[in-house]
Amino acid sequence: MAKTLVLAEKPSVGRDIARVLGCNKKLNGALEGNRYIVTWALGHLVTLADPEKYDKRYKDWDLKDLPIIPDRMSLVVIGQTAKQFKAVQSQMNRNDVQDIVIATDAGREGELVARWIIQKAGIKKPLKRLWISSVTDKAISEGFKHLKDARAYESLFHSAYSRSVADWLVGINATRALTCKYNAQLACGRVQTPTLAMIAAQEDQIRQFVPKPYYGIVAKAMGIRWSWRTTKNETHVFDEEKVNQTLSKLENQSLEITEISKTSKKKYAPLLYDLTELQRDANKLYGFSAKETLAVMQSLYEYHKVLTYPRTDSRYLTDDIVPTIKERLEASRGGDYDSAIQKILKQPIKKQSHFVNNSKVSDHHAIIPTEQSAYIGSFDDRERKIYDLVLKRFLAVLLPPYEYEQTTLVAKSGNETFMARGKVEKAVGWKEVYGRYHDEEEEEDEQSLPPLKKGQSMQVDQWEKTTGKTQPPAYFTEATLLSAMENPVRYMKSSSKQLNTTLSATGGLGTVATRADIIEKLFNTFLIEKRGQEIHVTAKGRQLLQLVPNDLRSPELTAKWELELAKIAKNERKSNQFIKDIEKYTHSVVEEIESSEGKFKHDNITSKKCPECGEPLLEVNGKKGKMLVCSNRECKYKQTLSIVTNARCPNCHKKMELVGKKESQMFVCKNCGYRQHMNAFKKEREDKKGAAGKSDVKKYLQKQKAETKTTIEDSPFAALLDLKKELKK
Repeated sequence: MAKTLVLAEKPSVGRDIARVLGCNKKLNGALEGNRYIVTWALGHLVTLADPEKYDKRYKDWDLKDLPIIPDRMSLVVIGQTAKQFKAVQSQMNRNDVQDIVIATDAGREGELVARWIIQKAGIKKPLKRLWISSVTDKAISEGFKHLKDARAYESLFHSAYSRSVADWLVGINATRALTCKYNAQLACGRVQTPTLAMIAAQEDQIRQFVPKPYYGIVAKAMGIRWSWRTTKNETHVFDEEKVNQTLSKLENQSLEITEISKTSKKKYAPLLYDLTELQRDANKLYGFSAKETLAVMQSLYEYHKVLTYPRTDSRYLTDDIVPTIKERLEASRGGDYDSAIQKILKQPIKKQSHFVNNSKVSDHHAIIPTEQSAYIGSFDDRERKIYDLVLKRFLAVLLPPYEYEQTTLVAKSGNETFMARGKVEKAVGWKEVYGRYHDEEEEEDEQSLPPLKKGQSMQVDQWEKTTGKTQPPAYFTEATLLSAMENPVRYMKSSSKQLNTTLSATGGLGTVATRADIIEKLFNTFLIEKRGQEIHVTAKGRQLLQLVPNDLRSPELTAKWELELAKIAKNERKSNQFIKDIEKYTHSVVEEIESSEGKFKHDNITSKKCPECGEPLLEVNGKKGKMLVCSNRECKYKQTLSIVTNARCPNCHKKMELVGKKESQMFVCKNCGYRQHMNAFKKEREDKKGAAGKSDVKKYLQKQKAETKTTIEDSPFAALLDLKKELKK
């Protein structure tokens, strides 16, 4: 009997599909049923070959060999997952397999994962495509009833392939050129380097910022705080003398109300989450890194199956999702929001423009709950927090708007104008699930107002001069950096209309699927570091920005690429034409680096020698603490010096660092100098009722150790080539 082979991207998804399709017979790396065989990748099983695969001389990095531009790009099986590739290949080559269903993630990278495996396996069988946004049983079942012709997605593959080749050509050649030229581990790329430049530009603005004092006037009358308005409707001026003169004229004067206006207002809920917005909120509220949020989302999507596909850049739903909303709400019962769910279900659920818009959805709609029942008790703390964020946002858009009546008062004292504003809440609406504190845009000057009449005169209890200083921009956190990557124009010096339009059309720097990895790469290559929650550029990062070609520092390059890749995906441009242009660009990048007269100097070199190669060690600030790394670019030795922990100092409540080894391990507070040996830390935790016991301390230490464990995957070159991501899938 002829069978269909289904290729999933990950084992967990493969097993879910197999269960729905009735495939219960276990094979080597696959599951078989009467009609289907389900197998899976482990993320990428196949990738572009390293330079040394084309010629052995490329194993040694040498400027004379650059640029490396193969006549034809070769694919290789990734060594760590070769066993699974052979299993997939053997199933695809079975005589009874008549066709293949591509069931990898529905997106550009998912298409690349599948097509490269099929191509490397030498398969020429007919292809179909499963395109779904969640992996619930219902979604899988419906998806198989409406399989697509895979030919409709060939252009998406060509776009993904072009992106991969372009990143290989520019990334490998630029990184080798910089590394050889300056004998240091210097990695660059079309997305990570502009991101680094953006962080540096923000830092420069902060350093160059000169605070400027400003002044205003406040009148207190009838228990109301009235703010002065200039003839230009400004609340403050930089001329202190002018304010002093105005105050002297106002002394002993009264206020007369000249206008009272009342306006009924509605405020709709914030838009649904895409991945970037979710990562931003999770960092701001819980301190989660972008990568951490994505990992939790993947668990809620793949394992618990309670949330839809995470790697989306849309904040809207499509028309076809509206009929499924009732079932999704029913599946979300059992938590803190049952009353809100019940309220929504009492009325028919209708399509509304503030959350349904087909034109604003490309590959995947916004992140929302699935039809799978959510068992909150099975979630860990991070999963519970992320699920809660998504569920609240989903319920909010389905609830009525927040309604209030805003009152604006205008009063005069001589020729000077003063204003006050207040509001009366009419309907809580969607704020029921958030609480009234949620609104970031709440007017600071809104206050309770007594009954007043136009023409009413008021005695002023106090005239007050207010002062303040202009504030510099804030340092980036992971939350604000994600937002900046999505909309980088305002942070760059160049702001031509063409650049603005291009960046807007292409979604900024990177994609929702890659931004977390880009930030991690910058940390792992010690180009940026954390100070508290703030992100700072290291001395190494500053030097790199001076050495890389101008194009690679600007977001315009990646915007142009993404625009071209979008054209390829729409069959409006040929892949080979784009790659030819990239080859020419690669030549120019290498030539510019080679002819540069720049210098690179390690400013963090120590007197300690590497135990593996004998070269000096460098002291660097890793994302989780201080480390020693070898200055020899070919040596991957690393040693952890200290780890920033979640343990709080009993004196100043700042996070303490864990330093030392084995018996000499201790917690140290860098803020106030407090120290505590590990034995004392353990005993203190054991003595406290309801606090961490021995097993908790052990788990905590194991977690800290795991987070700082160093492997080849952490090298800047593996990061550049995305091997870290590929190996872990």
